[in-house]
Amino acid sequence: MLLPAPACHLPGLLLLLWPLLLLLPAAAPGPLARASVRRLGTRVPGGSPGHLPDLATPTRAPYSGARGAGVCKSRPLDLVFIIDSSRSVRPLEFTKVKTFVARIIDTLDIGAADTRVAVVNYASTVKIEFQLNTYSNKQALKQAVARITPLSTGTMSGLAIQTAMEEAFTVEAGARGPMSNIPKVAIIVTDGRPQDQVNEVAARARASGIELYAVGVDRADMESLKMMASKPLEDHVFYVETYGVIEKLSARFQETFCALDPCVLGTHQCQHVCISDGDGRHHCECSQGYTLNADRKTCSAIDKCALNTHRCEQICVNDRNGSYHCECYEGYTLNADGATCAAQDKCALGTHGCQHICVNDGAGSHHCECFEGYALNADKKTCSVRDKCALGTHGCQHICVSDGVASYHCDCFPGYTLNDDEKTCSAGQEGTDPTAAQNPPTSPQTDSTAIHRPRRRKTASARLEGHTGCSLSAPDATGWRRLPGDGSFSVPPVLANGGVELVIYCGP
Repeated sequence: MLLPAPACHLPGLLLLLWPLLLLLPAAAPGPLARASVRRLGTRVPGGSPGHLPDLATPTRAPYSGARGAGVCKSRPLDLVFIIDSSRSVRPLEFTKVKTFVARIIDTLDIGAADTRVAVVNYASTVKIEFQLNTYSNKQALKQAVARITPLSTGTMSGLAIQTAMEEAFTVEAGARGPMSNIPKVAIIVTDGRPQDQVNEVAARARASGIELYAVGVDRADMESLKMMASKPLEDHVFYVETYGVIEKLSARFQETFCALDPCVLGTHQCQHVCISDGDGRHHCECSQGYTLNADRKTCSAIDKCALNTHRCEQICVNDRNGSYHCECYEGYTLNADGATCAAQDKCALGTHGCQHICVNDGAGSHHCECFEGYALNADKKTCSVRDKCALGTHGCQHICVSDGVASYHCDCFPGYTLNDDEKTCSAGQEGTDPTAAQNPPTSPQTDSTAIHRPRRRKTASARLEGHTGCSLSAPDATGWRRLPGDGSFSVPPVLANGGVELVIYCGP
């Protein structure tokens, strides 16, 4: 018959189960889920306190843990961890805290010119495990963290913050001065209520330029966490239910300390070119031929024509895309260099448009002229008949009288009359036989040498030797002219231009 197990065996059973009980989640604390506290698992829709969301789903702007890809590079920091190792933190839990610290170190660029790390260990007393200038490589830092042991008594959070401010964040201890613009950051991790005043000392630490993050675990006092942390509280206060999930917070701090490269992420908004300046900073530049606008993001084409930086000898034409091309004035052609111009000889090219004569003026210009007897019209290209008498196409038997442009009438020598055809002449009365005009009578004293036909001259002159008392037959308003005693005379211009036959009569 089996008897129930004696009650005295129960303590032994509890001892066997005690390690497993440590892994069970503790009872949820009071109403701590407030808007000013970042509770792990509450920023994702559908999350709840104590429920760790899938960290592949970012709660803030996306970041990449693939550091080799160049997307994320940690900012240089002077970083001090202030860790609670009081009696309430069991040995296994303290190991989780050290793992949390080591994982954050893994996400950082460690070095004298990058991030420097120190650790302040506290309980009722405070111990600086190592200073900011103690280690300058990641492996040595992680090994030093692994060697830290708990102090086991009390929770003097205020004293720990004061020690970090006065002894860890000093130039002697490895902190960089204010001129370096390197942020000073402290992360305090605790699971209890401080046994000293933290409000005033934390305020002095923040006023000195230290950015404080507060991580509460399990039974941590939320009001104390908010007193210690920097503002905004939603970005500086974290809470986890157990030490079992504190390691997951390292990814959140990686996001916080990571300088995201917007050029790689494609979030830069540069219209043309994004230049990464490191530490999450960038600036925009423009492609060749463009200039950056006042918004420092968009670009406008440079008008080299307006800036007079174009190389064109004569005309610069802006192509609106940061480029241009050259053109030449009328009468010039663009040379092979695309910038200089050469004068065209339109007269030689036959592109002048002149009806009669093209005259090259040099420098790519020209003008039109007309043949003799023609006049240039108002279009400066075509010609109209000016004097048909001069052209010899008038048909007048004796005398052609020009009446202006393209107009004329015929006249006859003295002693002759114009026939009805207004071209031929007859001797004596009107209407006589026109054939008689073919042989006009000649005075016995008429000297055949006195017949002249000056042509294509503005003026004409003749000299008669040994003749006196000679008269000129002039068919215009000048009438008859007596020659001077020396036997010379001047021919009226109308007669010279007309090229008519001049008859000189000599006698009593």
